[in-house]
Amino acid sequence: MTTSTNQATLDSVQDYYGRQLQSSADLKTTACCDFSSMPNWLKPLLSNIHPEVLSRYYGCGLVCPPLLEGCRVLDLGSGTGRDVYALAQLVGASGEVIGVDMTDEQLAVAENHRAWHAEQFGFDNVRFIKGYIEKLDELGLEDASFDVIVSNCVINLSPDKDAVLREIQRLLKPGGEFYFSDVYADRRVPEAVRADPVIYGECLGGALYWNDFVSLSKRHGFADPRLVEDRPLAITDPAIAAVTGTLRFFSATYRLFKLDGLEPACEDYGQAVIYRGSVPDNAHAFVLDKHHYIEAGKVFPVCGNTWAMLADTRFREHFEFIGNFKTHYGLFADCGGSVPFDATINAGSNDGASCC
Repeated sequence: MTTSTNQATLDSVQDYYGRQLQSSADLKTTACCDFSSMPNWLKPLLSNIHPEVLSRYYGCGLVCPPLLEGCRVLDLGSGTGRDVYALAQLVGASGEVIGVDMTDEQLAVAENHRAWHAEQFGFDNVRFIKGYIEKLDELGLEDASFDVIVSNCVINLSPDKDAVLREIQRLLKPGGEFYFSDVYADRRVPEAVRADPVIYGECLGGALYWNDFVSLSKRHGFADPRLVEDRPLAITDPAIAAVTGTLRFFSATYRLFKLDGLEPACEDYGQAVIYRGSVPDNAHAFVLDKHHYIEAGKVFPVCGNTWAMLADTRFREHFEFIGNFKTHYGLFADCGGSVPFDATINAGSNDGASCC
């Protein structure tokens, strides 16, 4: 896209979220709204958030990874601040959460209730910055200064996704992670769909083909994107369905770790881990991603990349590590490249299978 085209897209998104949408009830699809089941630990956090902030929430997933106390977190496309204020409670008084958004109307809501939330929490550990997520280098944010970066149904709205991923890589500390929910398509979205401003604003027009997202991530140093959870999206608006046709869309949560030396596939070195059951609210099992449900106390075989994601990140002290990288045994079985999302809504089950 040209610079003028990018700006026109950003202006359209600003208008849609700043002026046309007044609450989540105004959305025409379920794409930019989270209908996934809410974990019990999140409910009290949301009960501490101002009703106006909650009413103008347009996310598509849950972007609160575990073990955040004391972390410095950046929320891209923070809107009215729902996720910022939830994360603020998780990082605690010793942590910090910064929200970046380009829409004046949304930032005004977030700022108007900042003092209210500080009183609720007993500390003020948030701030909001107006800016574009494609131009984070213009906001005075230092290299390698964030433990975790999150985003909730925003990357699809960006006309320059390369710039966003490049800046995320720059801002994360070594071992840090980008944990985010977004909308993806089962194929490349045609221009006729991308050009419709309502469909774009509804988080569908700018959705990446899932395999292009994988390539994009690897191009910017995130060698092994991990899918955490996903659900198919129903296009219930007849006018939108007439344009999107047989395209299938999915809401999905991924985590990307900033780690040197990750390999392009799941290589077997005969390694294993044992989860200590010590991550708060995760006493019985730790879920790294959709294929790694690690029960506490059980020896769990892992590939070299999974080993690094646990050993070289904030999760290290919560695991015992068995083995090393001295002997290579080839690929783990079923490390394939088919569509990773579930085609139907699944109540969810984890069989505890090891890599991959």
